[in-house]
Amino acid sequence: MTQKDLLYLEDATGHETNLIAIYEYCTEILEDNNLKAFLKSQIKKHQNLKNKLLKTMEDIINE
Repeated sequence: MTQKDLLYLEDATGHETNLIAIYEYCTEILEDNNLKAFLKSQIKKHQNLKNKLLKTMEDIINE
């Protein structure tokens, strides 16, 4: 994997972190329970994606 690929993974991880933070903030201020539930499901989805990206980067570094 090239340095450019690793930088892409790092950027993607940062984007996932930002999305999670935005969704968490929104769940705190929203009153609609349906929207809150939807955002909580999105938080889980993006946390999983972030964890996969981090694992991929860790695996590459440890090769």
